[in-house]
Amino acid sequence: MPRLNAQVKLKSILRDYYENLEAPLAWCTSAGPAEILRAMGFDVYFPENHGALLGASRKALKYIPRAHQAGYAGEICSYLTADIGAWLMHETPLTEAYGLPSIPRPDLIVFNTNQCREVAEWFNFFGEEFDCPVVGVFPPRHLEEVTRADIDQVVAQFRNVIAVGEEVIGKPLDPERLKETLRLSLEGTTLWKKVLETARNVPSPLTFFDGTILMAPVVVLRGTQVCVDFYREALAELEELAARDVAAVPGEQVRLYWEGMPIWGRLRFMADLFVEQRACVVASTYCNSWVFDDFDPDDPLPSMAAAYTKIFINRGEMTKLEYLRRMVEEYRVDGIIFHDSKTCFNNTNSRFGLPRKLQEATGIETLSIDGDLNDLRFFSDGQTRTRLETFIEQLTMKSMSM
Repeated sequence: MPRLNAQVKLKSILRDYYENLEAPLAWCTSAGPAEILRAMGFDVYFPENHGALLGASRKALKYIPRAHQAGYAGEICSYLTADIGAWLMHETPLTEAYGLPSIPRPDLIVFNTNQCREVAEWFNFFGEEFDCPVVGVFPPRHLEEVTRADIDQVVAQFRNVIAVGEEVIGKPLDPERLKETLRLSLEGTTLWKKVLETARNVPSPLTFFDGTILMAPVVVLRGTQVCVDFYREALAELEELAARDVAAVPGEQVRLYWEGMPIWGRLRFMADLFVEQRACVVASTYCNSWVFDDFDPDDPLPSMAAAYTKIFINRGEMTKLEYLRRMVEEYRVDGIIFHDSKTCFNNTNSRFGLPRKLQEATGIETLSIDGDLNDLRFFSDGQTRTRLETFIEQLTMKSMSM
């Protein structure tokens, strides 16, 4: 039984979204220029969301080997391999969940490599399968500072997306509609940020695991009134819980930060484990990836270019370090868990010394665990339980001695 009313309402919102997808339809990466596509008149579908659904439904391991047979290596993104494998086997969890016979057919495919280089191969595969135009946005990567030249470069690529989209849909982009769509995106992402910030309360009314569910509208419905209304209601519910000090984890003793991708197929296992240990994962880089403070409806393309290029995963190591330092302070975190996702190099930040640098800079304790976003062959229930229980026990003893 869902703990929050918002989680109950979300089911009907997602059903309406999927059941009403229709042509003209564009595919887009989750942190891509969905506002442009919506303003042009496209419905928008997000393959990464489908990849997460394959993982959360624990169907990914059925499909990943089929993609390997087609020549896709075992070390690359398991969203990609699960999604392509499911397509090659003519199956999708959208059939059981929403009655869709297949993933929706695109008229245009757009991707942004700000989070992942491998989306280029992934989305181009489907461009060939559906014989439709594919447009990529390739922003400068690993930036400590985002300059005006960087923004101008991305704006130029957005203009190319618009040109191709106008040709596909047969009408020009309405600048006023783009402003309105971006206004709704800004309002929605601002409310989402406030939802996440309710976890600053001690005890927290919200966990990272709640966030991975509640984040769906800011991904697939960003730029719509439905998204805004959902988060306005969710925020009111969570603020009321925080005011009454209702804890998402009863008896909260330890506050943790999750850095990296979710382990979609083991969300329930992980959530229950933390509850058992009276540890609340109060914040994460992942859920905050859809907070876009730079959106400006009066300056649409440059502000979108800034927002989508400044996301955490596209930044340099020192910028990431400073961001994590700030989050540790704001959420009163006792320890950080780094998820080393074996097929997601881009969203794994434990491989170049960042945990050690963070520990030296803040004194915060860190733990790295092995796993993957979709491929559970890289994850061990027993090993993970032992390491997390030991880590949380150490943090509990440390806090009691202070």
